[in-house]
Amino acid sequence: MGGAPDASLADRAREELRRRVVDRRYPPGTRLVEREVAAELRMSRVPVREALRSLAADGLLDTLPRGGARVRSLGRADIVHLYEVWEPLAVQVSRLAARNIERDREGCAPGVDSLARALGEAEGAAAAGDEAAEVAANTLFHDGLVALADNPLLSRTMEQLGWQLQFVFGRLHDPAHMRAQHAVMYRHIVEGDETAAAAATLLHVRDSRSAALRSLFPSAPEARAGA
Repeated sequence: MGGAPDASLADRAREELRRRVVDRRYPPGTRLVEREVAAELRMSRVPVREALRSLAADGLLDTLPRGGARVRSLGRADIVHLYEVWEPLAVQVSRLAARNIERDREGCAPGVDSLARALGEAEGAAAAGDEAAEVAANTLFHDGLVALADNPLLSRTMEQLGWQLQFVFGRLHDPAHMRAQHAVMYRHIVEGDETAAAAATLLHVRDSRSAALRSLFPSAPEARAGA
């Protein structure tokens, strides 16, 4: 039968495949054959096919002409373009989060507690040497900022970038510096200082971009120069 895939199965397949791409169990360039993936996940090919299509739409996979997909190998231009889009959005998210902190204290806005938890989880994961958990915690921190910003349109736009960013975050080699900058951003947001929060976030995004270029393209002159 060729009906629509069960939504819950397709969601399960999508989330599992996302994890495997982000934590590099499927490295860039890995070809994902529908029947093989279905066997690995112990489900039919229909939800797997839907999951592969969804992840291609998210920018994590490239579809192949004869079926199946391949994990994207990001080029330098891909990283630059991603950060060009993320930078102004991330700055605005932090500005709005700081603006909304007073509403949060009154119980009217999404909680700031999730930010503190994410910072603690990132530190714990780093101490345990669990890179995948650290990436997940850092991603939760940024997700918490988006929730605190409380702008549905901005949330939807950031969601479209989220998995591509997590894909990149998992390849950075300067996590301690990134964690320290998250702590500074958190402090300014809790203080309700929009200007300082925006400035700290701008510095964080630009440092993250430089770290991504160094990590992914270490031989490029621009990467060595910290472009």
